[in-house]
Amino acid sequence: MAEIVYLNGVLVPLSLTNISPFDHGFLYGYGLFETMRAYNGIIFRLERHLDRLRQAAEMLGLHSRLANFDLESACYHVLSTNELSDARLRLTVSAGEGDIVPNPTACQGITVFIVARKLTPLPLEQYEKGYTAIVSSLRRNSQSLLSRLKTSCYLENVLARQEAKAAGADEAVLLNEQELVAEGSGSNIFLVHKGQLVTPSIDCGALPGITRQAVLELASSLGIRATETELKPEKLFEADEAFFTNSIIEIMPLTRLDDKPIGSGKPGDLTLRLMETYTKLVAGYQRAQAGNS
Repeated sequence: MAEIVYLNGVLVPLSLTNISPFDHGFLYGYGLFETMRAYNGIIFRLERHLDRLRQAAEMLGLHSRLANFDLESACYHVLSTNELSDARLRLTVSAGEGDIVPNPTACQGITVFIVARKLTPLPLEQYEKGYTAIVSSLRRNSQSLLSRLKTSCYLENVLARQEAKAAGADEAVLLNEQELVAEGSGSNIFLVHKGQLVTPSIDCGALPGITRQAVLELASSLGIRATETELKPEKLFEADEAFFTNSIIEIMPLTRLDDKPIGSGKPGDLTLRLMETYTKLVAGYQRAQAGNS
């Protein structure tokens, strides 16, 4: 079956998709995106992804152009048309076609593109082993608006990830211009110290991740103290446990950083507890959404 995607209000075969080379998302990275995960045909916390997208679109002056798009229905139409159950979805919004000069006010309309692909979860062995990571040589500008938005200007994250892969690691930890921990190249980061959960604040250059917020809510429900604060990189090496979060990997233990073990070098008890609770959260969300359909 031909892969079907959503482009500007219409479901079309991928082979017939036509996006202008003058689109400002292509020319200048003037756009936003969301990566979401579907479980058994239910897109987890879709409403929160769309809320974050719309808030960011308002900051970039794109919000009014999105008003006529039913993004929730569009995401589900792509999922069902491709007969996908467990999937990774990517929703991209750009300023649309313009001129070769960087002038988004001259752009015509907007570009909205959604694609869904089958997702095979990482094997259980990966979670039992955990991720290895390096501290990237790149630095995040915490004073930049872009550090708080999930934009198409993603080159810094891609380069950090390539740096990690070249070093034989799974992920890279980005510091900001003050040498404070910001986030992973494609994830948020948490550490556990003396039973308390700590994560970099948004002001440090961390993206307000959907899974990050879910973990903070779970910690509150479990009576685990959680703090969003400034975090020096040496605190990671002093941590009892650490883990990464994003919508695709969920909660992934971080067991080695710069070839040094975090804690025991194995997934910690609190991390495992949060992983189990997160799985229950996803299952509960599926039941609630299925009941509302």
